[in-house]
Amino acid sequence: MSTSIRDTGRAVALTTEDVWSAVRRASFAVLSHVTPAGAPRSSGVVYAVEDRRLFVAVGKDSWKARHMAVDGLVAVTVPIRRGGPLSLIFPIPPATVSFPGVAVVHPGDHLAGMPNLSRLVPPQRRADCSILEIRPTGHFVTYGLGVPLRVMRDPVRARGRVATG
Repeated sequence: MSTSIRDTGRAVALTTEDVWSAVRRASFAVLSHVTPAGAPRSSGVVYAVEDRRLFVAVGKDSWKARHMAVDGLVAVTVPIRRGGPLSLIFPIPPATVSFPGVAVVHPGDHLAGMPNLSRLVPPQRRADCSILEIRPTGHFVTYGLGVPLRVMRDPVRARGRVATG
């Protein structure tokens, strides 16, 4: 599935695979949810992608593991670095991919079959972790992905909406 973004009359097609490719290349995301008491929460997490799902290692007694086990509804935003070396000199904002998802909490031994994620977890922490499996639902909402940097100044042209697939 794809959407089109207009750039001075020329359509830029963004596919589900384009978005997944960008998400796979990144490794940091902001994970948000509402606690059982109704309070909003968000935190930065490091993730790995396997089979179109994000996997995050968290402390098994952490608020993320406890709260995600209640209903599993989450929102995720992945910043995608733009501008190459220029972004080190100039304030170039990242592109973003945001989506709703469902998180399932697995025990830490789930790491055994996941080499991409297990390399992110120090051996001394593996016994004390839980694994969040996040399955995107609905659509990816993108900003600045697949468009030239100058188009990012125009929110209407910089946005995209693509099925998570």
